[in-house]
Formats: sequence, structure tokens, C-alpha cells
Amino acid sequence: MGERLKVATRKANIKDILSLPPKWLSLYSDFITKNQSSVTSIESALRSLTYIIPGRFRDAELASESLHSSIQLLSLYHDTLLLRAISKLPGVPTQQSPHNRYTKFWIQKSKFYRRVAMTLSVVQYTELLWEMMAKRKGEKVRWRIVIVLEIVKAVCRLLLMRITNSRPLVSPPLPEREVIPEEEAVEEEEEDGFRDEGFHEERERPLREKEYKMKRTGLSLPVLPNPSDISSYLLSKVLTADDIKAAPSLLNSTRGSAQLAEILHILQPVIYAVAMSRSKDKRNWQPWLLGLSIEYAARQWRKDGLRTTSLEREQWSKRGWAMGWWAMRGAFYENVTKGFLHKTSERLPSLISGVLDDYLYLWDGYYFSTSSN
Repeated sequence: MGERLKVATRKANIKDILSLPPKWLSLYSDFITKNQSSVTSIESALRSLTYIIPGRFRDAELASESLHSSIQLLSLYHDTLLLRAISKLPGVPTQQSPHNRYTKFWIQKSKFYRRVAMTLSVVQYTELLWEMMAKRKGEKVRWRIVIVLEIVKAVCRLLLMRITNSRPLVSPPLPEREVIPEEEAVEEEEEDGFRDEGFHEERERPLREKEYKMKRTGLSLPVLPNPSDISSYLLSKVLTADDIKAAPSLLNSTRGSAQLAEILHILQPVIYAVAMSRSKDKRNWQPWLLGLSIEYAARQWRKDGLRTTSLEREQWSKRGWAMGWWAMRGAFYENVTKGFLHKTSERLPSLISGVLDDYLYLWDGYYFSTSSN
């Protein structure tokens, strides 16, 4: 009898121990949701710190990049928690970007899309760290890892294109962080008014003027517009064509040459990485011209008539700006940009030139430091 009690006690203890991690995760999720603005500010500060730490890349490149990747992955996890919290709120945010509407639709419709998009994001956040670790084992291992990572990203993008019925890719593939309404802040301000009645009387009127919450239904009446700014109020209530479109209609499906151009855009990084790995001379123009030619051909084959929605124009504009990174890659960087930046660094104050030199060290030695995909 005593042995049975001991066994039952041990099983109960094991169950209690196993139940702790989910409880901790739930508490952590609640904390992140209730303190979104503070968490976002801390993430931004830490991310900025990893960019400006003196000697970030030259002396402790692996440690500092590990910190930077960890912050990015933690931020990605926080985005997932906040997205779940927003989905549980009654109603949806009144103002959502077309990108968030589109990506939310697909992650809710397809679990496979969510998993592939999450995998792609994780690879993008850690690719430079993998390259740094591989470089310590030699250039051959480094280029193998680079090619493997580019292939993984290309496969993920092709899968996303397949899932979305041949629609163009969006960047990032997951919804961006949205602000959760903080109703508790107003309640705290009202409670603080009992401590200081004089100050509360002055600010009670503006708070009430913002909105009136009905006690029985819990609904809020909208605030009346300022008589001197009625036109702006009316314009903010106007619905655009994208606002009334279904989420999948925010991007048009590609066909023919447009579909071929999208596939070529996806495969271009893989082709360029393979060409760079086979080139023994960094100043050789062939890999750089090959990669740029493929990117330019993909843009030319994509017809202008298909870019009719605001989301398509936004994504196309991002790709156009990303082509500027070709000035920091391969032969163009080695023959043109590198010398200019080193001369500029010599003329700058020591504090600024020190940070620039650290980035020059990164751009000189790592493929993913100037990758835009």
C-alpha cells in the first residue's frame, strides 16, 4: 500500500512539473500582450544597440550576431503572441494595411502557408549567423552553407507562390505587428483621479470627449468631429477600392511571362550564389553581371498592367529599392564601392569612421551582409 502511494505521489509530481512550462508561457504571453508598447521599445533599443556597438563585427562577430539573431527571433515570437491576442479581440482593427489583411488571410486559411512563412523568416534572420559559423571551417564550407540556405529560401518562396495560386510574393511573408487597444490605460488614469481631484477635473473632460462607452452593451459611440476640420474627418471615413476588396484579391495571380518573371526572381539568388562560389576572383564581373541581368530580366518580363493594386505597387517598389544593394555586392563593390567607402572613412571623425570600418569588415567578408532577399 505504501509503495502504491509513493508511485502515485511521484506521478503527481511529474504531472505538476510538466504543467509548469505551459503556465509560464501563458503568463509570459499575457505580459507581452499587456505591455506591448514597452516591449516594442525595448526590442528596438536592443536591435539598435547591436548595430552601433564598437567593434561589433571585427572582435566578437559571432557573439554579436548571435545576439542580433536572438533579438530578431524573439521579436518574431512576440509578433505571433500579439497576433493571437488581436484575433481574440471582438471585431477587427478599423485600419489594417493591405499587407496585413493579405497575409492574415493566408495564415488563417492555410497552416502550411504559416509554417512555410515562419521557416522562411527564421532562415532570413539567422542566415548571416550560419555563414559566420561556416566560415570558421573554411571557404568551401561557407559557400556550401550559403548555397544550401539560398536553396531553402527559394523552395519556401516557390511553395508560398504555389499555396497562393501563383500570386507574387510579399515581403515580409507574415503580418507586421499591430497595436493592441489599451483600455486599461484609461481606467488607470480614472483611478489616479481620486488621488488628485484638482488635476483630474482638468483632464476628465478631454477623456470623455474622446468616446462614450455605453454601460449595458459595452459599445462606444464615435467622437464628433471638430467643426474646423470636418473635411479631414470625412476623408478618414472614405473607403478605398482596396478596403472593400476580398483579401486574396489584393494581389493578382500571375500568368505567362509574369509568372515566369516571378519564378526567375525567386531563383536568381541561388544562381548568383553558385556563380560566386565558383569564381576565384572577387573582382570578376561575370557573377555580378549574371545576377543583375537575371534580376533586370525578371522586372522587364513583368507587365505593368498587372500591378493594379496598392499592395502590388508597394511590393514592386520595395524590389526596386532592393536592387540598390547590387552596388554593395561582388565585382561592383570590390572595384568601385569599396575604395570610395574606405576613402570616405578616412575623412570622417574617429567615432563615425570606427562604426563604418566595422561595417566595411562585414561587407568585405560575408555574402549575406548585403543580401536583400
